[in-house]
Amino acid sequence: MKMIFAYCLKWSKNCLRITVPRYFHTAKSPVLLMNTNMGKSNLNDYIIWLDMEMSGLDVNTSQILEIACLITNKDLKVVSKDLNVIIHQPDEILNNMNDWCLATHQKTGLINECRLSKTTVENAEQIVLKYLKTYIEEEATCPLAGSSVYMDRMFLYKYMPLVNNYLHYRIIDTSTIKELIKRWNTNVPTFKKNHVHRALPDVKESIRELQYYKDHIFDLCIRS
Repeated sequence: MKMIFAYCLKWSKNCLRITVPRYFHTAKSPVLLMNTNMGKSNLNDYIIWLDMEMSGLDVNTSQILEIACLITNKDLKVVSKDLNVIIHQPDEILNNMNDWCLATHQKTGLINECRLSKTTVENAEQIVLKYLKTYIEEEATCPLAGSSVYMDRMFLYKYMPLVNNYLHYRIIDTSTIKELIKRWNTNVPTFKKNHVHRALPDVKESIRELQYYKDHIFDLCIRS
C-alpha cells in the first residue's frame, strides 16, 4: 500500500508555521490524519526548571553555590513550590573566584550566605531529588529547562548525578530560541532580562522568557 508523507515548514506573518504531517493511503482508502488533540496536561508534560549560581564556569574546578528549581506544566503554569538551596563552600573556594564572580556574588550577598550555610552539595542533591519525586513519580520523563541550561546540566552531571539521572536527557533552552529569533525574525522585540544573578529569581525569569516567546511566536503560529 502506497503512502505519501507531506510536510510543510515556512514563515508566515512573522512566525514559523508548521503543518502537521499527514499520512495518506491510496485513493480507495480513507485518509488518516495525525491527531493533534493533546488533551489535558499529564505528569509527563511537566517541565523541570533549574538555575544555579556557581563559583565559575569550569566544571572541573568550580563549585555550585546555589540551586533553585520550579516545575511547570506544558502551558508554563507553575505547579510546584519554590525550591532554593544555598550550598556551603569554604573560603578557599569563595576567595579564589574570578573578578566577575567575586563582584557579582558579593553584591547579591551570596558569598556570605554560602559561608553561613550548613548544607553540603550532597545534602543539596538529596533535597532536590526529594523535591522532584514529590511532583514527578517516574524518572527520565520530564525535560530540564532554563537559560543556557546546558551549563547547569554539566554541573549536575558532575556534582549531582542522582538529580541528573532523574531528568529526561532532552533540554529546553530559552537561549536557543533567543538566538534563532535574532537570526530569523528580528520583528520580535528582545525579551528584557533583569540579570539578578540569584538562582530563584533567574529561574522564574527563564519561565517568563519562554512565556514571552510562546505569546509572540508559537501561539501566533497556532492561530494563523
